[in-house]
Amino acid sequence: MEFEHLILEREAGIGTITFNRPQVRNALNEAAWQELGRAVELLAADPAVHVVILTGAGDEAFVAGADIQWLHDRSMLSTLDAVGQRVLAALEGMAKPSIAAVNGFALGGGCEVALACDMRIASDRAKFGQPEVRLGLLPGAGGCQRLTRLVGVAKAKELIFTGDIVDAVEAERIGMVNRIVPHADLPSAAKDLARKIMQRGPLAVRLAKVAIDAGVNLGPGAGYLSEVLGQTVLFATEDRLEGTGAFLEKRRPDFRGR
Repeated sequence: MEFEHLILEREAGIGTITFNRPQVRNALNEAAWQELGRAVELLAADPAVHVVILTGAGDEAFVAGADIQWLHDRSMLSTLDAVGQRVLAALEGMAKPSIAAVNGFALGGGCEVALACDMRIASDRAKFGQPEVRLGLLPGAGGCQRLTRLVGVAKAKELIFTGDIVDAVEAERIGMVNRIVPHADLPSAAKDLARKIMQRGPLAVRLAKVAIDAGVNLGPGAGYLSEVLGQTVLFATEDRLEGTGAFLEKRRPDFRGR
């Protein structure tokens, strides 16, 4: 499938989505949101892809926000379609782990895309923010919910109410990002993390994600139940026998996802 606003690549088990509108700092318009949804759907359904990385073209931006002209021209009723919420719910709910490799500005919708990923690695040049209030708007693609879960209620309100932009160091301090790496090392750092995940039991990773998300989204009770059910399923897999057997035999496990 050809994309106008994205580059979609698959290599050695890693699917990479690159936002490719560098002339506007990779800003998202409706077409770009729709393409992101299709790319997520394709990678989620591809059995050869085990981890997904999202990043931005160029050295300036991951995604610098929404296309302001699109926001200006958009009708009130069109917002009921909630395209950003739908696409990011699919990204967040995808069974495969996702990594945002944030190479520059991640503002507005771009910050919301990064927040919807399972993990975030930031270039030392990266900047984050939800500045929608500066335009008379609010983070409407899930940012109010996901930012609050990551950094806490008070800090999320401060960032959203002021529209302040924070650098990578502050983003790491408050829990928005997992780690910071030198700008030139960002692509390799994201791929290294993806490869490390792919060395683990794929079914275990998948069910661990289900358990974590259940606890975050539905409460501890659902999380505990998901852990028990997931663990029960894993005990019936060949991967569990392979993993424990490899440990006892002091060798690297050969997981098959079954």
